Amino acid sequence: MIFTDFNLAAPVMEGVEAMGYEKPSPIQEEAIPIILGGHDLIACAQTGTGKTAAFLLPLIHKLLTQDHDDTIQALIIAPTRELAIQIDQQLQGFSYFANTSSIAVYGGGTGAGFDQEKKALQQGAQVIVATPGRLISHLNLGYVDFSNLKYLILDEADRMLDMGFLPDIMKILSNLPVKKQTLLFSATMPDSIRKLTDRILIAPKQINLAVSKPAENVLQAAYLVYDNQKIALIESLIDGKDLPLVLIFASTKVGVKEVESILKRKKFNVSAIHSDLEQDQRAEVMNRFRSRNLQILVATDIVSRGIDVDDISLVINYNVPGDAEDYVHRVGRTARAEKSGVALTFINEKEMGKFRRIEEFIGSPVRKLLLPVHLGEGPSLENYERNKSSHKPGRGGKSYGRKPSRGGNNSQRRNDSR
Repeated sequence: MIFTDFNLAAPVMEGVEAMGYEKPSPIQEEAIPIILGGHDLIACAQTGTGKTAAFLLPLIHKLLTQDHDDTIQALIIAPTRELAIQIDQQLQGFSYFANTSSIAVYGGGTGAGFDQEKKALQQGAQVIVATPGRLISHLNLGYVDFSNLKYLILDEADRMLDMGFLPDIMKILSNLPVKKQTLLFSATMPDSIRKLTDRILIAPKQINLAVSKPAENVLQAAYLVYDNQKIALIESLIDGKDLPLVLIFASTKVGVKEVESILKRKKFNVSAIHSDLEQDQRAEVMNRFRSRNLQILVATDIVSRGIDVDDISLVINYNVPGDAEDYVHRVGRTARAEKSGVALTFINEKEMGKFRRIEEFIGSPVRKLLLPVHLGEGPSLENYERNKSSHKPGRGGKSYGRKPSRGGNNSQRRNDSR
């Protein structure tokens, strides 16, 4: 199947071609006809599958071909400002030839930004892409008119519920017309999402493409490594290599700052993104990363689902993610747009059981690589296999590898013990 098979309006197809899309992904192939048909939809598909285009393309087509005025016609709700910005950027790209008006509404900006959002909401941008909290702030001031809204899209709904946004979502829904087309996209489908869909969707069609495992073109591997070996391992992986974009995930904000600081001292081209930065600072870092003016980005999971950069060649999990879904989303930041990529995870002696559960979740073992000789030995693979056999994290506590001296990076040991 090719995009012309959808019979989308000519300006939409011009946008598709300009964005470099050639063949629809599975979620696009299934979702676009359903949305064009006017049905409510529940779509379960993990990030990186092309779901944003799956709802934007038919939305733009409908705005062009059906009777709409210049008031707010569509509302897209996303859990984070990064994802809201990403969706709005893709919307602008796809609608470049369609003259569709839109604005992203999210927190963390300046007073001038809030005033710009207010003006767009009052004058009626056709598409609003918003985070729940910021939209509630505007709704409470009484000037937002959703009376002509025809389309509601909830993106990464499971993430929004995990972040405690259900009351905000229900308040927003109380301000919307009852009659509208509602689309819900989620990476997972827990009971909380099922209950939400029962409340807000009408006779929805369903798509389930959540494979709960990384794409096949991601080369996954892991190192068994002590905390005070990690920075030296990063150096050996990156220094002198042709790796234009590298994304490093650390589990805590403190960890992100420390990794950034140490790599900067070692003269790497690196910056971090975390919740302590103002929105304009975060946007500036992301723009540098997208434009390849920044080689290494260090981040918490705040960007694991919201980043949309096609050329990330290496993802490093500095810590084993807290759960398997987070692992899938982190790893999914590389090998996008049918390209290949590498995802490496650093496993310390306390995280063996946690990573074993991730392997069970994705349905296959991840290859364990040997540390470079100059780093010495890491935690024992034998110990990992014992843990694998017992299915109990931490089983067999003793390490058979030679632990490096404590002359290594003390700040990293403090960080990763928190």
